[in-house]
Amino acid sequence: MVQYQRLIIHHGRKEEKFRVSAEESDGGGCYSKRAKQKFRCLLFLSILSCCFVMSPYYLFGFSTLSLLDSFRREIEGLSSYEPFITPLCSEISNGTICCDRTGLRSDICVMKGDIRTNSASSSIFLFTSSTKNNTKPEKIKPYTRKWETSVMDTVQELNLITKDSNSSSDRVCDVYHDVPAVFFSTGGYTGNVYHEFNDGIIPLFITSQHYNKKVVFVIVEYHDWWEMKYGDIVSQLSDYPLVDFSGDARTHCFKEATVGLRIHDELTVNSSLVIGNQTIVDFRNVLDRGYTHRIQSLIQEETEANVTALDFKKKPKLVILSRNGSSRAILNENLLVELAEETGFNVEVLRPQKTTEMARIYRSLNTSDVMIGVHGAAMTHFLFLKPKTVFIQIIPLGTDWAAETYYGEPAKKLGLKYIGYKIAPKESSLYEEYGKDDPIIRDPDSLNDKGWEYTKKIYLQGQNVKLDLRRFRETLTRSYDFSIRRRFREDYLLHRED
Repeated sequence: MVQYQRLIIHHGRKEEKFRVSAEESDGGGCYSKRAKQKFRCLLFLSILSCCFVMSPYYLFGFSTLSLLDSFRREIEGLSSYEPFITPLCSEISNGTICCDRTGLRSDICVMKGDIRTNSASSSIFLFTSSTKNNTKPEKIKPYTRKWETSVMDTVQELNLITKDSNSSSDRVCDVYHDVPAVFFSTGGYTGNVYHEFNDGIIPLFITSQHYNKKVVFVIVEYHDWWEMKYGDIVSQLSDYPLVDFSGDARTHCFKEATVGLRIHDELTVNSSLVIGNQTIVDFRNVLDRGYTHRIQSLIQEETEANVTALDFKKKPKLVILSRNGSSRAILNENLLVELAEETGFNVEVLRPQKTTEMARIYRSLNTSDVMIGVHGAAMTHFLFLKPKTVFIQIIPLGTDWAAETYYGEPAKKLGLKYIGYKIAPKESSLYEEYGKDDPIIRDPDSLNDKGWEYTKKIYLQGQNVKLDLRRFRETLTRSYDFSIRRRFREDYLLHRED
């Protein structure tokens, strides 16, 4: 599995068949022995399901039946229960250090006992009086892209060292904490919203959520702006102030510490690897709680300023996440707005800047029915959409695999109605620049196979999009119809409860 993950990161499309064959080859013998028993169970469940599914049919007719069934199929993956798989180093004895280096993406070290920080030497000491303890010093870079040497070379390394408490004189505690610590870095690619969530915030949730906020976060390579930007989220994971490891020279003392963050996959949470079977939906609930108070303040400010909001109860709301840079922009964005309004949407064009408050972005997307955006880091904001709403990702030439892997598949796991709109060659600005017969247009895979720098220069930095609105109209109509039916269903369920 580790080899497969490494191949997927570097070669993507080519290893998809390998994954399927490996998964399908497991457990063949057991299936033949239990086939008859499974068949009886499935037959019984099918009959039982029909009883529930057919009841709305007689009340509302076929269209409502199809609607209810489609929603059932969309969310059934979110309710499945997976057995919890205990990670390595989850159970260790007092006075020991355990490091799990089996993961492709990150290393994790757990310490238990008399733990003390020493920022001057980039060290965390574990004091023990055991004469039998021969624990070797460990080194770890607490960042979640360990396979990527170029970025890991920039991440600060920590030394985990066992010391004899009987012979040591440097055991003074300046700050004593009676809750565990989690050490992690906000270096690396921090500054890019995709990496901030994928490499940092979601792994922080995965690693710390079972502490129920009784945990201290110690940040290596701390940034003031990071705390300002993500403080609302962090406050839902910890009741304690953040500790700047390098900037705070005091000795902080703990009884337990986790150094490094656990990460599962792109922008998601694997419930089978999390205590309590938490999912990406639970992470989104953290966002909801984190931003609620600030959003209420924003609403109050608008009320006092007599700002009139659009009446989104009458029409579905569509948000276009507009790119501010010189690449992957929608060149006919104004015409897209007009078409969306003609389709029946209230339209908001959202142009987030680096300084835009996250709560404002969250409020905009949390109240929307549909989000449209061109593939890029800003698509990370699909996490702000409510499950069962629509996410349309416009996929430029040469970005198919990345768009689906980093945003499309994770969006489905969140329970969104995901639509990947793959542009035709003529919708790309590269078409006029290179012509239809150039390999850049005709065979993007051949260019991507040359390496990341080719992909980045040609397809990410050098391409804009001009949508064929006659073709895109169908996508908008489908999204509008879906949104209307979803609202109908929610109203129906709400009135039934009343």
